[in-house]
Amino acid sequence: MTPWSNSGVSTTAIAQEAEPEIKDLAELIGAKVILGEESTLLKALEPLPDFAVVSPGFSPNHPLVQELLARKIPIYSDIDLAWRLRDKTDRVARWLTVTGTNGKTTTCELVAHMLRTGGQRAVACGNIGNPILDMIRDPEGFDFLVVELSSFQLHYSHDFEAEVSAFLNFAEDHLDWHGSLDDYFVAKSKIFNQTSGAIVFNEEDAKTFDAAKAAVVQEGARGVSFTLGVPGKSMVGYVEEFLVDRAFLAERADAALEIADLDDLGQIGEITIQLRQNVAAATALARAVDVPPVVIKQAIASFRLAPHRQQLVAIRDEVRFVDDSKATNAHAAAGALASFESVIWIVGGLLKDVDITPLVKKHASRLKAAVLIGADTSELERLFSEELPQLPLRVMTGKPMSQVVVVAAEIAAAGDTVLLAPAAASMDQYRDYADRGEQFQMAVQGLMS
Repeated sequence: MTPWSNSGVSTTAIAQEAEPEIKDLAELIGAKVILGEESTLLKALEPLPDFAVVSPGFSPNHPLVQELLARKIPIYSDIDLAWRLRDKTDRVARWLTVTGTNGKTTTCELVAHMLRTGGQRAVACGNIGNPILDMIRDPEGFDFLVVELSSFQLHYSHDFEAEVSAFLNFAEDHLDWHGSLDDYFVAKSKIFNQTSGAIVFNEEDAKTFDAAKAAVVQEGARGVSFTLGVPGKSMVGYVEEFLVDRAFLAERADAALEIADLDDLGQIGEITIQLRQNVAAATALARAVDVPPVVIKQAIASFRLAPHRQQLVAIRDEVRFVDDSKATNAHAAAGALASFESVIWIVGGLLKDVDITPLVKKHASRLKAAVLIGADTSELERLFSEELPQLPLRVMTGKPMSQVVVVAAEIAAAGDTVLLAPAAASMDQYRDYADRGEQFQMAVQGLMS
C-alpha cells in the first residue's frame, strides 16, 4: 500500500486481457478490473468515470479512445496523474523532462547519473523502464525525477510543469500511431509547455527551435541550445576537443566554461555524433539545475551506455560487429551509419509507415552491402532495387539472426563494419529491440568460437 492509498478515488481498469497476478494485485488495492473487448466495455460501465488515464499503447483512433472523446470524458496520461500526486511524500522531486525522436534514454540516464554523482537522489523514469507512478510512490522520495517522455505520452498529457525540459531532435517516426508528421510534431512540442526554468533545444535541428519559439513557458524561463560546433551565447557545445558551457555562467557573453574533453567522452564508448549530442544536451540539463562542472566531468567519465546502442560486440579479422538494435527508426540508423566508413548494413523489420528512401540515398556511399531482415522484406527489396541496384543485397526474410550474421560476415573484409541498425521496430520477429540485439550478440559470439 502506498502512503496515500486512501485517496477517496474509485478506480476501474479496462483491458482486453491481463496476467493473473496483475489482476489479483489490482483487486487487492481496491481497483475493479473489467476484461474483454475494450471498444464495448465503456458502454457497460456505470457510472461513467470522471476521467480516464489512457495507456500510451492506445492510439488516438482506438475505439475506446474515440468513445471517451464522444462522451466528453477527460483523458489524461500517467504523467498527468504522477504530477497531480507528486507531493504525497515528504521529499517532493524537481522534474526534468526529455523528448526527441532519438537519444532520449541515454540523455536521461546520463542526467540522472550526473545528479547522483553530485549527491542528489535522482532517477530516470517514464518511457524508460521505470514507470513514473512507481517512482512517486517511493516512501523516501527523490530530489529529481528525470522523465523520458514519448510522443504517445505527450499526446495525452496536459498538466505537468517541468523545471527544465529538452527537445533533442525531430525526424519522421510513429506515423502509424499519430497519423501525420504534423501531429507527431505537435505532440513532441508539448514538452516545453509551462516549463519554469529553462528549455533546451538542438541548435542543428530547426524543428526543435520552432517548438522553442512557439512554447508557452512560465515567466523567467530561459532558452538554451546545444550544438556540435563552437557555441554562441546561451549554448553548450564544443571547442576543438573540449565540451564547454556558454549558457550558465555570468560571463557567457565573452567566455566559456570548460566541462570535459573527448577523452572523458571516450570512456563512455565510441565518440559518435549521437554520443556528442547526447552529452551536450545532458550537460545543458544538469547545468540548468546548478550541477558543478567538476561533477559533470566526473559523471561523463564514469557513465556507461545501456546495451544495444552502437555497442561494439567484437572485432574479428579487423571486422567490427556493432549492435545498434535500438535504432528503431531512420533517424537513429542515420546516426549509426554516419559513424562508420564501410558498412555491411543489417536492416529491416516493422517500418511503421516511414519511408527510409532518404536514409538509403544519403548513406549510399558508406554501404558495401545490405542484409535485409524481417518477416516481410518486400518493401526494402523494392527500395534497394530502385535506388541502389548495384549494391550487393542478401535477403534473409524470416531467417534467424544466427544465419543473418554468418551471411554478413562472409561479405565483410578487413576495415568493414557489420552494423545492426535496422531502422525499424522489431516485433515482427522478436520480443523487442533488446531481444533482437541479444540475438545478434549471441550470433557474433558464435562466430568467435
